[in-house]
Order: sequence, then C-alpha cells, then structure tokens
Amino acid sequence: MAAATDTRGTELGRYLKARRAQVRPEDVGLPAGAGLRRTPGLRREELAALAGVSVDYYIRLERGRETNPSPAVVDALGRALRLRGDAYERLHELAELAAGRMSELPACSDHTVRDSVLRMLESVRPLPAYVVSRYNFVLAANPPGRRLLPGLWDWPQQQRNLTRYLFLHPVGRALYEPWEETVALSVAHLRAVAGADPDDPELTALVGELLLKSPEFARLWERYDVCERGGGQKVFRHPKAGRMTLTYEVMRLARTGGQRMVVYQAAPGTPDEQAMLRLDPADTHPQPLPTAHPALAPAN
Repeated sequence: MAAATDTRGTELGRYLKARRAQVRPEDVGLPAGAGLRRTPGLRREELAALAGVSVDYYIRLERGRETNPSPAVVDALGRALRLRGDAYERLHELAELAAGRMSELPACSDHTVRDSVLRMLESVRPLPAYVVSRYNFVLAANPPGRRLLPGLWDWPQQQRNLTRYLFLHPVGRALYEPWEETVALSVAHLRAVAGADPDDPELTALVGELLLKSPEFARLWERYDVCERGGGQKVFRHPKAGRMTLTYEVMRLARTGGQRMVVYQAAPGTPDEQAMLRLDPADTHPQPLPTAHPALAPAN
C-alpha cells in the first residue's frame, strides 16, 4: 500500500513540475530577470511564494515526499499555475490520490462490447460510429465508422489504438486537418484518463511504444496537458470520401471501465454530409436517416 501511495505522490509531483514549466514569470506578474533561466517557466521558489507555502514544503510535494496537501494548498497551487477546467480538476484528483482520500481507482478497462451497444452502432447508420476503450483502443465500429479510419483495420486487433494511429500510421498522420491540433488533443485526453492509474500495464505499454517511436508524442506527453473530450469538430482529408468537416459526440458507456461511443455527423444537405454518406454506400443502406438494422458489423 505504501508503494502505491508513493507512486501516486510522485505522479502529483510530475504534474506540478510539468505545469510549472509552462508558466512564464511575466504571466504571473514576476520579472523575467537578467540572463538565461536554467529552468523553463517558474522556479520552485517562485511558485512556492505565489502559492503561499514554504520552498521546502513545495520541493517535498514535487518530489513525492509530501503526500497530504490540504485542499487550501491545492487551490493556491492551482491559482498560481493558472489552471482552469480539466487541468484544475486533475490537480485536485492527483492530490486526493496522493493523500489516499480517493481509495478506489477506476475499474479495469473491459474490451468486451455489449450486444446492446453493438446494436446501437448499427442503429445510427449511416452516421460513422465506433467504440473505444479508456485508453483509445478501438473495440468495435459500424461499417461507415470502419471506413472513416482507413488503414487502422490492417493492424492486429491489439494494435488498433486511435492515438497510436495518429502518430504511427501514414494514413492517420494525413487524415486530420490540422494534424498538430488533433494529436495535441488526443494526447491531452490520454493524459486526463491516465491520471488516476498511471501504472496500468495497458497504458504503460502504449505510452512506452509511442515515446520510443514518436518524438512528437514525447514532446506533447511531457507537457502534461489534460483535456476530457466530450465532443467537438474534426476536419478530415479522407482518401475516398474527400474533404469533410464532421461534428462528433462522445457518450460514456456505464459499467465498462471507461468505454466510450463516438458518433460523427454533418449538417443535413451540405457537401460535408454528401462526403460522409459515401462512407456507407447506398446499396447497403438506402435511407439517408439512421434506422434500426438487425445485422451487426463484425469487429474485425
């Protein structure tokens, strides 16, 4: 138990260090000073002063030796680091874990997709839809959802991960516009869902591979940006459907250990919708609106 607590305290320290590096002195009203700064962003003593804690206490907190910060101290650190939204919530979650006040970690990821969810995937056709695990492994998809991600299905099932696809597949690197913004959000989302259990074997294997094979991923991972994604918009440069802008919604699936269903759509009557509909040929689905269908697309 003590080892787990130390690990969680270290994770809080890593988060504080990464976020500290992203705040410039001038952002918080401090002089930049003369000459080059050895440390990017704020120095430890500067952040400690801004948060109203001693330098020694902050150093112990960042190094994982102090694991019981009070909510008031966490709030002060969050304000000093200019954290907002998901980033602010992540700081509090990691502090709760370090202190042992959050005793239950999320259930282990389950890669089995319920039959009822498979029926939902089919029912939303011709809208592209797929199901991903907590760490973005693609577990199932309807036919247009499969065609939306060309090349992903050439990989063995255990390698079909969206973050991996973005960085390591040549089609994945060319599919999204702009690619840089898409991958930054993907890494920030992975950081957000990984925070509560950073030593999960599935996560560490994925991150280890990407750190080794992708300098871009390594740079973004070290920033420690966090962002829980609940929907938005993506621009695709699809090799067969053409350029299209699609909105998407993300629905969490209860009792699955973090599975999410992602559904894409386009505004009716637009060129984007026409491009999207090319992902689900008319001879297999003649109606323009999604209807229930008894047949399920195989996951492989």
